[in-house]
Amino acid sequence: MFRRGIAAALVPAFIIGVAHAADLEAGKKDKAPEAAAVADVPFFLFADTQISYRYQFPTVSPGVQIQRADGSFVSREAPKQILNIAHADAWAYGTNFFSLDILKSGSQFPAGTTNPPGSVGSPAFSDYGNTEAYGLYRGTLSLNALTGTKAFTIPGLVKDVSLAFGFDANSQNDAFGSKKRDIVGGLNFSFDVPAGFLNLSTHVYKEWNRNGFNLQPDRDQSFDAVPEFELVYNFPLAFTGLPLSLTGFNNIVLPKGRGVRNVAAFQFNPPRGLEFLSRTNLVLDLGKLIYDQPNKVDVFIGFQYWLNKFGNVETTTFKGTEEKSFLAGFAFHVF
Repeated sequence: MFRRGIAAALVPAFIIGVAHAADLEAGKKDKAPEAAAVADVPFFLFADTQISYRYQFPTVSPGVQIQRADGSFVSREAPKQILNIAHADAWAYGTNFFSLDILKSGSQFPAGTTNPPGSVGSPAFSDYGNTEAYGLYRGTLSLNALTGTKAFTIPGLVKDVSLAFGFDANSQNDAFGSKKRDIVGGLNFSFDVPAGFLNLSTHVYKEWNRNGFNLQPDRDQSFDAVPEFELVYNFPLAFTGLPLSLTGFNNIVLPKGRGVRNVAAFQFNPPRGLEFLSRTNLVLDLGKLIYDQPNKVDVFIGFQYWLNKFGNVETTTFKGTEEKSFLAGFAFHVF
């Protein structure tokens, strides 16, 4: 039951804004020096902040399961309501992206610290669901911009290579009591696509977390540093004649160990497996469609697939590690 970082699918306005920022840069170079005075150049070439809501169902949680009459186990499912605030910007040397999710689970995933996952013998189970806060930051520094060259461009394939870095942090008020912290660092490759946006980050990933079911000193966990890959994309669907786009991400974290060094605790902390998370959204720019005001209001539907959730591997007696869920929501761009 380990929450880990994901590279959130960047909103369409961010993609458009970054492209616009690149156009601004090109325009400045074409102008005479006096036309590109420092006073006329904004620090942020693009900035966008949005607030969104999404409803997702069904979701699962590792170890939260139901035992059937025949003795077999199946995953317990619950809906989640998620409020998000996200900010993205581009400046002369790179980009920044920050996202904060507040996730409210259904009562099938209870709040509280005394009942193990799936225990139905207490009022807490039918009372209210747990709440989680999950934040992440991703930043890049363009190697082309830092060197003042095009040395990191491969025409027709890669537009730029950047230094990539970031962190994730969460807190959750369930019995497990996740308190995840991680850092990532590596390279980001911006691919040269005909329209839209396609980025691949290759990171070294290091995670620390907390397991509320362990006794000290094994409650605080430190996982191995492992490779991690984040693919983020946004493609406009101009052929539809509508302001539609396909956005999403794919995320892979290689097996990160057990998180504990105490052999006696191994049976409660099995080795983690390869983790794969994918989300794809179909986004409609409702503001542009109805009011001819783009990048103001979006609506979206999507699908999420999560294999070995938080790195946990499913067995015949341990369920809740494979998630297939649908989502729908809306977003307002506020700045």
